[in-house]
Amino acid sequence: MTDLLHILPNFSTADYSHLIPSLEKHLITCTDLLTLEATDIAKRAQLPVLDVRKLVGAILTQLQGQLGLGGSNGATTSQPGVQTVGGKAEQGVLRRSGNDLSRQWSTISTLDDDLDAALGGGIPTGYITEITGESGAGKTQLLLTLLLSAQLPPPHGLSRPTLYISTEHALPTTRLTQLLRTHPLLAPLPSPPSLSRILTLQTPDLESQDHILHYQLPVALARHQPALLVIDSIAANYRAETSSRTPTPSTHPAALAQRAADLVRLGQLLRALARQHDCAVVVANQVGDRFAPVALSPSHTPRHLALPSSPVPGWQHSSPSPLPRDVHAWPAQSLAAAAPTSTPTPHPSALTLDHQQRFFTGWGDAAPSAHTPDPSSDHNLKTPSLGVVWANQIACRIALVKEAAYLRRGDAATVAHDTSTVDLESTAGDAGVAAAAVLRASAGRAGDSGPERAEWAPRAWRRWMRVVFAPWVEGVRAGGRGVEFEVWRGGVRGVRGGDG
Repeated sequence: MTDLLHILPNFSTADYSHLIPSLEKHLITCTDLLTLEATDIAKRAQLPVLDVRKLVGAILTQLQGQLGLGGSNGATTSQPGVQTVGGKAEQGVLRRSGNDLSRQWSTISTLDDDLDAALGGGIPTGYITEITGESGAGKTQLLLTLLLSAQLPPPHGLSRPTLYISTEHALPTTRLTQLLRTHPLLAPLPSPPSLSRILTLQTPDLESQDHILHYQLPVALARHQPALLVIDSIAANYRAETSSRTPTPSTHPAALAQRAADLVRLGQLLRALARQHDCAVVVANQVGDRFAPVALSPSHTPRHLALPSSPVPGWQHSSPSPLPRDVHAWPAQSLAAAAPTSTPTPHPSALTLDHQQRFFTGWGDAAPSAHTPDPSSDHNLKTPSLGVVWANQIACRIALVKEAAYLRRGDAATVAHDTSTVDLESTAGDAGVAAAAVLRASAGRAGDSGPERAEWAPRAWRRWMRVVFAPWVEGVRAGGRGVEFEVWRGGVRGVRGGDG
């Protein structure tokens, strides 16, 4: 039984030492013992039937005890269904009522009321929460804020240290120090959070990551009892392992199946550690571009995809494009009237991944805003890494969406007084001031073209936080954009009046 001590670490094997070698030799697992007949197992492993039944009974009794099914509500601490936490008897998980679970609910604040409200109070303990988004969306900024807020007393934190596991870069201590100096809730505290209470581990490759997570991490959690475990990021080593092999055996179906099994075991490990130590596990995840299917009519084939000019029997040439070379100088209304109508892209079936991934990836179902292109367009679609297998291992997915805000040329006054320009100055010091000056200068040049021009000029970046799925809070409504936030010198904060 290769998984007995993994499922029941405290199981006493002294009375069954003569059975375990034969069971391991014939690859009989705990699931086999609980689901198959004892006579079939005894015949397969060549063991006495009575001894096998005795072992099955002992395993079943201990499993029921851990779930709180081994005794009545008045059980004592000597029974297997009762655990001792802080000197008090605590019933198994299935013996707890809804009131017991609600009293144990604890969260870690993002230090912003709007973001906390969208998350149902903050990041809860005992679950795996994923924060995903493209580079520059604000993932690391939000994680650094959580590392500090978890050290605060309730209701913002749990007054416990934190643990940061990095797979790409070291802990940005300079940025953490800046947060402590400038955040309005952290700066005036007489005893603010300390960088010395942030434990760090580094996993440069996948092999060291597996070793640290399976062996060093449980010891660190038991010794220091951190309130928050951050892994930044969960997909970096998996993606590096896939891209570094030439040729690519990692894309073989057998290798992909093995990676899926590894992800399932990783999710099981992190969930068990989160429940056992009552800590919040927050992982950052990367995203990749997602390309929607395109259907082209033969009469509207783009010029760069047209057939060569030499006559070939049986082939038909595509007609030249009716648009002139200076198409970008036309107003948007003229472009819409002159462009040919392309063949509509067929909608995927409701049972396909292309249709269903909009409900769990965080991209593909948002509505456009007044100053931002359609976020559901093909060039803005993203997909979190590690696929559907990893999505089934996490309890909550938070998508940070970063989009370029656009403004028609000529609205220079709006650009010059936009809050994002002010935030740019306060975020990066002298470099931010210089960048803000460039924005104002570009806004002044934009006014020379006149508002009648149909050209668009980028103003700044806008960011939204979307709760894609979570069992404790309602997700973003269909077509909604989430809560708009911004990154500033003091961390992250919600933007009031956004079109979320």
